Amino acid sequence: MDAVQTLTGREPLIQTLRKGLRPGQREIADWQSGRLAVSAVPGSGKSFGMAVATAIAIARHQLHTRRQLVVVTFTRSAAANIKAEIRKQLKKLSLPQGGFVVHTLHGLAWSIARSYPDLSGLNPDSILVTPNQSHRLIRNSVEQWIGNHPQHFQQLLEGRQFDGEETERLRRQTVLRTEVLPALADTVIREAKSSGLTPLDLQARSNQSDNYTVLTIAAGLYEQYQSQLRARNSIDYDEMILGALRVLENPTVRERWQTQVFAVFEDEAQDSSPLQTRLLEILAADPAMPDKADQQNLVRVGDPNQAINSTFTPADPVFFRQFCEECSFDGRLAEMNQAGRSSPIILDAANFVLHWVNARQKAIVRDPEAAAIRFAEPEAPFREQKIYPVAADDPQLGANPLPSGRGLEIYTPEDVDQTVEMIGRRTIDLFGQDPNAQAAVLVRTNDQGQFVTEQIKRWHGETLNVFDVGQRDRQSQIPTEMWSLLQFLDRPHSPDNLKAALKVLVDRRLIPTQDLNALATFPEQFLYPAPLDPPQTPAVKEASRYCVGLLSARLELPLYQLISFLAYTLNYDHTALATANKLSDRILQQTTENSLGAMLEILSEIVTSERFEPVEAEEDDRYVRSGQLTVITMHKAKGLDWDYVFIPFLHENMIPGSLYVPPQAKFLGDFTLSEVARAQIRAIVHDQPIPDVVTAWERAGHLKTAEEFRLLYVAMTRAKRLLWMSAAQQAPFSWSKPENLSDRPPCPVIPALKAKFPQCVIRGEG
Repeated sequence: MDAVQTLTGREPLIQTLRKGLRPGQREIADWQSGRLAVSAVPGSGKSFGMAVATAIAIARHQLHTRRQLVVVTFTRSAAANIKAEIRKQLKKLSLPQGGFVVHTLHGLAWSIARSYPDLSGLNPDSILVTPNQSHRLIRNSVEQWIGNHPQHFQQLLEGRQFDGEETERLRRQTVLRTEVLPALADTVIREAKSSGLTPLDLQARSNQSDNYTVLTIAAGLYEQYQSQLRARNSIDYDEMILGALRVLENPTVRERWQTQVFAVFEDEAQDSSPLQTRLLEILAADPAMPDKADQQNLVRVGDPNQAINSTFTPADPVFFRQFCEECSFDGRLAEMNQAGRSSPIILDAANFVLHWVNARQKAIVRDPEAAAIRFAEPEAPFREQKIYPVAADDPQLGANPLPSGRGLEIYTPEDVDQTVEMIGRRTIDLFGQDPNAQAAVLVRTNDQGQFVTEQIKRWHGETLNVFDVGQRDRQSQIPTEMWSLLQFLDRPHSPDNLKAALKVLVDRRLIPTQDLNALATFPEQFLYPAPLDPPQTPAVKEASRYCVGLLSARLELPLYQLISFLAYTLNYDHTALATANKLSDRILQQTTENSLGAMLEILSEIVTSERFEPVEAEEDDRYVRSGQLTVITMHKAKGLDWDYVFIPFLHENMIPGSLYVPPQAKFLGDFTLSEVARAQIRAIVHDQPIPDVVTAWERAGHLKTAEEFRLLYVAMTRAKRLLWMSAAQQAPFSWSKPENLSDRPPCPVIPALKAKFPQCVIRGEG
């Protein structure tokens, strides 16, 4: 009775929270049980709605530590943000900060797998690897496959039009070993494992009519990789999911987890792979009826039109679309179609692009004169879902702001240099009107971002505060800095090591800039000067003091504390310190012996072969600061927004572009083995006939085109008050050489937008 009275007394607070929600958000807040799909448009506030709904569910169902609501999202930063928002809403309801947990998908899987190592088959002390094409596991797998399959390798080597010339043979061997087969292994391992396919599954479904039997090669590489993982006591992210699923096959353990989980709320559901979805469905099931899908307490929120990772991850928007269709049949589909982020004209432009791209694809597929498309009509790039402005009485303030300028502005500069000059000039003008506004340039590649940053500085000097996210990523030197300093600590009398360490100290502004070559020429004299040595200047003494202090720490501190000490010495901020700690944990986890040499070996591998993802700060606003022009790729911009968004370089060769076959690999044919394998594996997942090489390549091209248009849609919907778009008449073919200009046709969306919104076309320089 006390619990009922408590809930009744809290109901007015719950209703106050509910009234602050929009349609679509309220459907999540009103959820009681069962499955619910929520298809949300960009800017609709799905994460906020989920946070409020979580707090309301905790209140209404009186959840606690033994009966929790599990919230799952895609990235650590998103998990941190939604956790903070849930706590904020619980505080409004005067509730304790409990009754829920927030995980990334892989974090949730690992917590299950490591709790039952005997069932998961995973050692809690296993080394986590993030393999890519350059990773030593991939390289070793390729070499072992070549050794075990010399005839198959010879078949690849001969390719087409091979006359046996020795120089050409050696060239092809290098291309296959270092490029083609590593790329194939990298793609296949991620695609197959995340879909629950084994090497035997691929081997059994290989299309034997293909000259190369691509899936047979793929199965062999995959099998070698799995052997490498086991031999090295390593796991990858997909092993975490598979291990968790193996744990949950045990009825007793599965029931225990299902009893503890009241419901699962998933954000960014369009980015989930089939195995990840299966894991959530098991956890959300009713222990009494685990096989009945309609008894799952599962709320999945996503936007299939913002699926922009499927060409380089196993995510496929078709899976979330299918979930939405299944829920729609049961009357359990909600649509968040009101968005308050952008001015109405920006919403109109985004809606137009969505419908135009879908109509364009239908016209291509049905055109008998079009390039041969010998497979079933593909999925439309977009789900037909229109973005609507919010209602006039919207409870959330600042919705659908008034446009700046024309709201949508479309330019055709003479070349890419003039494009950047115009962006700078327009930004200066806009910041003059509102110094507290936020602005960003969204580019397709990091090369473009580097060009924008350099040209803005050339045209406008220090007038604009430019923050190049790509440059920050390129200059994320924490592993490299640690490597330089640890090498110095390992061999302090090496001139090269000493110079590298001094450069780190200079770059971090800990010691004065000076001639480092002079200091490093005689390391002993610099570090420990004798009485008869020439006196050191104050600058040299400062540098020597730092270096000697580092060497003292090497003698006094245990190895596992060295990286943390060095991070504090370099005055890292809190985010960089967290990254350094993450790096230290990873190195110590991977080393099998307690020595500085072993640490350096692992660190060298990270620096040279792997991308090391830094820790993102939970409340880091560096991408969206006022008065700052942020230069960022379209992919990285997802989840962010700015008052003014500039999207330059919209040319056909970039968006939608086309699949690319490197010239050095064309001896195999007019396709890449990795993309052919990806399309064939997806056919297996969708229970379709395995396409031949030509058809698979066509399917891969369709997937790329669809995703590129979705990427443009995501970029457009980042803008609040002004969306600035341009396609210069002249642009480089390759952005690695931006000075080589030639005529480039625009992205096909640009002429269509100009025809639809003629009032937004700016003549002249603008």
